Amino acid sequence: MTAFTRSQPRDGWSAYLDPGERIIWHGRPDGGFYVRPMNWAVAAIGIVFAGFALFWMRVAAEAGGGFWAFGLLHFAVGIGIAVGAIWWGSFKRRRSWYALSNARAFIASELPLIGRRLKSWPITADTPITLDDGALSNVWFASETRRGSKGRSYTVKIGFERIRDGREVYRLMRKVQRGQA
Repeated sequence: MTAFTRSQPRDGWSAYLDPGERIIWHGRPDGGFYVRPMNWAVAAIGIVFAGFALFWMRVAAEAGGGFWAFGLLHFAVGIGIAVGAIWWGSFKRRRSWYALSNARAFIASELPLIGRRLKSWPITADTPITLDDGALSNVWFASETRRGSKGRSYTVKIGFERIRDGREVYRLMRKVQRGQA
């Protein structure tokens, strides 16, 4: 995987291609509102966290003084977790671009505070490619292990999410694997 953090040029993808490499497909994910079941669970945890903070602030306020204000941070974090779990995926997809060359898959994004980012993954004969077919399909071609809380790690699928022409992209990736693209 190659990661670039410099700005994308006006001419699109060509500045990032190796000699002899060419773009065979490019597109964007659907930016509509969509929440995965796991995100609802995370949102529920955020709401419980915020609810507990609200309860704690009320009890602390009854004791007098300004000690209750320390709960504001926890309340804000709980609300942030809940809203982020539901809203972040759609927000990120609206600021993402995909491309497939005859050698690599690219995912570009431009997000607040993070900036512009471009990552690429080689598509080889050994790359596991899966298609979640539907009106809006997912084509998965990589995975990444991330560290969670308390040192636990988890795996995240990487691919072109919620695209309209998933079958065609899957077919093109198989051609790249066979060296026919």
